[in-house]
Amino acid sequence: MTEGRAQSALRVMLTDVNEGVVEAWRAAFADTPGIEIRRGSILDEDVDAWVSPTNSKGRMDGGLDGVIKRHLGAGIQLRVQRAIRDRFGGTLPVGSAVCVPSGATVPRFVISTPTMVQSSQNVSATLNVALACAAAFQAVHRQNRSAPGSIRSVALVGLGAQTGRVPARVCANLMWTGYTLFHDHWFEDDDELRTTIVSQLAGIEHEPVEKRVRIMPPKGHSFRR
Repeated sequence: MTEGRAQSALRVMLTDVNEGVVEAWRAAFADTPGIEIRRGSILDEDVDAWVSPTNSKGRMDGGLDGVIKRHLGAGIQLRVQRAIRDRFGGTLPVGSAVCVPSGATVPRFVISTPTMVQSSQNVSATLNVALACAAAFQAVHRQNRSAPGSIRSVALVGLGAQTGRVPARVCANLMWTGYTLFHDHWFEDDDELRTTIVSQLAGIEHEPVEKRVRIMPPKGHSFRR
């Protein structure tokens, strides 16, 4: 799906308290412009949206979800779960995301994207990080189509790197895959997003740890710059 050039102005902040994740990002995103990387808490990032890795029910009961709920108040979980109920019948599939108002000035939005189905699930042998990251950035597209320019900056942590036990370099590479797809394609259908990613990342676990894969969008719909 063709999209305007406004998306290219998105400011992306990758921030995590884990130095290993930060160093892995610096390696994976070394040749990628427009990315800011630093060690620290996402709570300190003055951006329009925070991306929170969650579970399929939107229960913000641990990890970064719990930190964000304590910071923004219990109402954020209610908004996330209401959005999941309204759009997905109560269960948010991995490879989908919801974007809800935060109730605060900073950030104005929280994007919840599941890296796992259940809380505290080991997802190190899955492609869930790529799916979750791609879905989060597609949620930025969706929000900006609904209200142009409403998300101009976004912050993410190492998706799945803590609770999900995904190795830092694997996490960084899969997040790079999800981020670059954001610039190439807007998916109207989450199933198409999942199918596209899974089909092209098949067997990635057998490749060298430095291997990155840039997803090729469905023909006739790319807007690579």
